[in-house]
Amino acid sequence: MTDLHPGVADPVMDTMNFLNEVTLNYPEAISFAPGRPYEEFFDTEQIFVHLRRYLDHLAAQGRSPAEVRRAMFQYGPSAGLIRELIADSLRVDEGIDVPAESIVVTVGCQEAMFLTLRALISGPDDVLLVSSPCYVGITGAARLLDAEVVAVEERENGLSCADLEAVVLAERVRGRRPRAVYVVPDHSNPSGVTMPLEARHELLALADRLDLIILEDSPYRLVSPGAQVPTLKSLDQDRRVIHLGSYAKSLFPAARVGYAVADQSVLKDDGTTSLLADELAKIKSMITVNTSALSQAAVAGALLASGGQVSRLNTEVAAHYGDTMQVALRGLEREFPAERRSRLGVSWNAPSGGLFLTLQVAFPADDDALGRSARDFGVVWTPMSYFHPEGGGARTIRLSTSYLSHADVEEGLRRLADFIESEVAAAHARG
Repeated sequence: MTDLHPGVADPVMDTMNFLNEVTLNYPEAISFAPGRPYEEFFDTEQIFVHLRRYLDHLAAQGRSPAEVRRAMFQYGPSAGLIRELIADSLRVDEGIDVPAESIVVTVGCQEAMFLTLRALISGPDDVLLVSSPCYVGITGAARLLDAEVVAVEERENGLSCADLEAVVLAERVRGRRPRAVYVVPDHSNPSGVTMPLEARHELLALADRLDLIILEDSPYRLVSPGAQVPTLKSLDQDRRVIHLGSYAKSLFPAARVGYAVADQSVLKDDGTTSLLADELAKIKSMITVNTSALSQAAVAGALLASGGQVSRLNTEVAAHYGDTMQVALRGLEREFPAERRSRLGVSWNAPSGGLFLTLQVAFPADDDALGRSARDFGVVWTPMSYFHPEGGGARTIRLSTSYLSHADVEEGLRRLADFIESEVAAAHARG
């Protein structure tokens, strides 16, 4: 068969499969590749507790047994069953005060991205702006939707408004319309960078001045220790921000429950207005119809248990991830003291939270190098070149610290140091 959509052949589509294959092919290797939650915090019986709590909640609201049964077994509304609970949770946890009608419950955050891009990208001249490096899920979705992606180089504190404005103006000179900018402002995937408060205010002001929509994706806030910088959406006075959310990291990924907060007003051809969330729900009805009622019920039970404060549920989890990140940073200092660091050309950043950090090396950190690392040294990582939509990151690797025990982090870094030593020696031998 030929003539498939060209997006299917895009190298970005192979990223996750390649990493999974490397991990499966070398099961004894320690893997810094997946950004998965730490499994020791999962309790199988808790699923039943969550479901029971939500069913009791429905009954307490006056739903009849037949209505409860229908809610759990039948097709549900495309916009979701638990929008009110999500709205309450966003209010108490994130300071995001929006009506429930402005929320669409999605199959993970990935669907929220897809729906939002499908709605916003209305013509061939519309452009999505992203930081570089950038999460591959958004660039992959854009590719499948034939949406043009233009990268803005990420700096030490995240996206620079000066850089962003320059790119917007350059695209307009080319006759194109920058429609939205995608950002992960907190402990970003892949770089671990967090945008300071002042930069967030600047970005909001710039978006209003340049007529841009901001797509805010922040899945790592509630699994990071300490006080967090306010979300862009909580600071948004002009409805410039579409907040894309997920319970994959803060509760459990298998539920596949995410959401989009889209409280923007849409002017229709007939002169009437609607919420952008309503339009996203229409698109969703043609893709996944609705998000699993059972998955929504499990998430709802967890929200009810915490009074909507997922942050309170995650106090121990966030502390663990924070500790693991510190173990990794101390391990890097131990494996690469100043003299060795200088000799090998190694450096790294020190994120304040989240699951990821980046390591710069003096050799091409490509698929071939990853294969040697897994096969000969028993350690897996992610090439940062995967995350640069217009090229870059050739000598940088991403390390995820979330999935491993402290002991595995330390042993993995020892193996990684041996691998880097070997690569540098081989490069010197080749002259």
